[in-house]
Amino acid sequence: MTHRLKKENKYSYLEAGEGTPIIVLHGLMGGLSNFDSVIDFFSTNGYKVVVPELPIYTMTLLKTNVKSFAKYLYDFIEFKGFDQVILLGNSLGGHIGLYHTKLHPEKVKALVITGSSGLYESAMGSGYTKRSDYEVIKKKAQDVFYDPAVATKEIVDEVYETVNDRNKLVKTLAIAKSAIRHNMAKDLPKMQTPTCIIWGKNDTVTPPDVAEEFHSLMPDSDLFWIDKCGHAAMMEHPDEFNKVLHSWLQERRF
Repeated sequence: MTHRLKKENKYSYLEAGEGTPIIVLHGLMGGLSNFDSVIDFFSTNGYKVVVPELPIYTMTLLKTNVKSFAKYLYDFIEFKGFDQVILLGNSLGGHIGLYHTKLHPEKVKALVITGSSGLYESAMGSGYTKRSDYEVIKKKAQDVFYDPAVATKEIVDEVYETVNDRNKLVKTLAIAKSAIRHNMAKDLPKMQTPTCIIWGKNDTVTPPDVAEEFHSLMPDSDLFWIDKCGHAAMMEHPDEFNKVLHSWLQERRF
């Protein structure tokens, strides 16, 4: 199902379904379409799924950081008039969800992170010295997944365009530095929000021991593995991802 982008006020977002709001937070180079299966499944199973376009490349350089994106998310939740939401974030999106939850726990009913930054950043913003070489960028995009075929030409083209746009590259590097600066190891033990951690067993960007560390530091978390899966479980194994998350939400009565 294709979903039409809504534009209201300063926000652009996808929205489908009715019920408890699930706000989906994309990663650094992750398009909204990466979550098509999440939108389709949960919007027809009693949830309102909302996917805002995060202002990753449109904020001023000074505001290109995790904290500013978390503030943007808070303002968006207020704009939509939501009381409590479920936050679902992949990669940088997970980090933004975590930071927002640290600042506004009363707004977050539950948190879902997959391949999230916040504890360990290996590949974010690095390795773009040969950015003009399409084959190098293609390999980098393929390495995000267990199955390289998931990195379609469309995905590779988008990454190539991003890293060869000077403005976007500068902001990508600023975000990478911000992610390291906003390490959350000391914050996580104080965060009581129920958290579902879904991780690819073959993630090379945020390896499995990162998921183990999130799980050990967060007081109310459950950890689920998806086999033969890299950094973006909701893209590589959409049906399994949806099944795991739906079961967890039902069990927790969200």
